[in-house]
Amino acid sequence: MSTIYVSEPATKGKVLLTTSYGPVEIELWPKEAPKAVRNFVQLCLEGYYDGTVFHRVIKPFLVQGGDPTGTGEGGQSIYPAGVFPDEFHSRLRFNHRGLVACANAGRPNSNGSQFFITLDRCEWLDKKHTIFGKVIGDSIYNVLGLGELETGKDDRPTLDPLPQILSVEVLWNPFDDIVPRRLLMHPNFDSSEEKETEQKKKKVTKKLNLLSFGEEAEEDDKELLAVVVKTRITSSRDVLNENHDQGPKTEDVQLIMVKEDEGYKFDAPNKKEWADAHERVIASTVAWRKLLLMKKRIGSEFRAKRMAADIADDAGLHLLGDRQIHKQKKLIRKENADVVLAKLDRFKSTKFQGSD
Repeated sequence: MSTIYVSEPATKGKVLLTTSYGPVEIELWPKEAPKAVRNFVQLCLEGYYDGTVFHRVIKPFLVQGGDPTGTGEGGQSIYPAGVFPDEFHSRLRFNHRGLVACANAGRPNSNGSQFFITLDRCEWLDKKHTIFGKVIGDSIYNVLGLGELETGKDDRPTLDPLPQILSVEVLWNPFDDIVPRRLLMHPNFDSSEEKETEQKKKKVTKKLNLLSFGEEAEEDDKELLAVVVKTRITSSRDVLNENHDQGPKTEDVQLIMVKEDEGYKFDAPNKKEWADAHERVIASTVAWRKLLLMKKRIGSEFRAKRMAADIADDAGLHLLGDRQIHKQKKLIRKENADVVLAKLDRFKSTKFQGSD
């Protein structure tokens, strides 16, 4: 049995039926049976099933309800035609109890408001009835309790009053756009306000890293320009507390990024103006980067400066060529050696004099 449940797709959505025999929790499959789930959820939100009875019980096969007339011949769907087509999925089969499916009029594509809950396996119903949900948890035992009722003609329970659905609560609505029809018919209902509310809930983020063409490209360019104008460009003043002019200028960046409607030409008065702006941005960016590296004490510029300072500290030779520097260093080492030898000689002479 566990392998059967693993093969079923994940559910999304949950409804609680409060019956005269206890609660019945139902999870839904909106992806696999979207029309059936939408019909069931909207009818639940509208209170369509409140007070309806389970008019048919076949032991140990099914429990059927959802007919507001209580006769088994009534009920309509939310769709204009009153019925909707079947929806079959390869991973949804009548292979265990507790499955919730649409009850039709005995012919294909005639689903309305009625539904039934299975009490056992019934594979002969595969590809004949739309499965859109399943009973979960211990509430399956309340359904099995309904299946134990005594029945009479047309499989109708003989109990008086008949077992009924007292109320329905949608715990998890898988569709955000469902609006009960009684709310739509209310004189104070404004559909425009509802749309505005939904738009506020769903903020669309424009992906500027994707390619766009035609009118979409024009809109992308306007949005990109707005971002550039509103966003303060990072400059050397921000990082190094230096002059702001050392970073790229906003007007140069705008000049480069704005495009014309046709093609991919830059919207500058002429190509030379664009080229000058491009060079200014590159030059200022390179200078700003060098300044940043100097501040962080890294990079080739800093290493060269430090090496020159070290040489200057040794002999003040930072203005000489490489060969002259090498020669001067050799002389310095020789002079240092002569000084050490002279000190050693003085030390020896004083020592020998003291011993005499």
